[in-house]
Amino acid sequence: MSSTARVLCLSLLALLAAAPTATAAGGWTVAPAGGGRPTFYAEGEPGTTLQDTVSVTNPTTRPVTVRLRATGVPVTFADTGVRVPARTRADVPFTVNVPATATPGDRAATILARDTSGREATVRLQLRVRGPALSALTVEHVTVHGDRIAYELVNRGTTPLTPTLAVHAAGVLGTHLDRAPRTLPVRLPPGARLKLTEPWPGHPALDAVDLRLTVTAAGGAHDTADTSTRFVPWGAVAGTGGAAVAGAALLLVRRQRRRRDGEVAEEPRTEAELTGAVM
Repeated sequence: MSSTARVLCLSLLALLAAAPTATAAGGWTVAPAGGGRPTFYAEGEPGTTLQDTVSVTNPTTRPVTVRLRATGVPVTFADTGVRVPARTRADVPFTVNVPATATPGDRAATILARDTSGREATVRLQLRVRGPALSALTVEHVTVHGDRIAYELVNRGTTPLTPTLAVHAAGVLGTHLDRAPRTLPVRLPPGARLKLTEPWPGHPALDAVDLRLTVTAAGGAHDTADTSTRFVPWGAVAGTGGAAVAGAALLLVRRQRRRRDGEVAEEPRTEAELTGAVM
């Protein structure tokens, strides 16, 4: 017995006695085996292999050869090239391989059949990966570049997230930014990392600032990230003397911050950044 004969379970359909032309015009079809199912549905844990069967029915008076493939999820067919005689149905087993790293949730897929003339037929496959739903995310790599705050969001859980963001920035000279939580116009799939920026057009010209970003999402996801930045108006300062003045002002701000935080004030010392040579 040939491999094709072993793979295909051929069931002879009843001969259509009437309207053979209309039957031929109807063409071949693809559907879940067994009848009564408009789509495939599979459900399992990560790392499992699920089985089902697709039927290619040819009610015409001529044989047809179709090729099978799937999109959206890993599917392996017992045979991807199927020859279906006239007025016959071919049942082709297949497996759905759920990746061991798959996160819980639903996946939409499609099984597609295409004949040698280019005609196509499809049937949907819905895969549900079982497992606990976990909502978790982190905010990372916070930096300030000019008038923008750059950061990254990472979905560390198993459910898609629509995060909210709150921003707070305070320095020696007071609070410079205090934005209440707002929903970001992004949707973060499980495992995804997204680089974003936040505008800060009114940042201070001179201050040492502590910046905090707080992100939250449904399901209890929550994280904060802090960074410190210094603003010195180097571009507006002319000459070495002006640079020294700006550097001294920044040093004064830093000393005031240490006193505010209860630290012991240090004696002034020369730093490369204060000379204007490094910035």
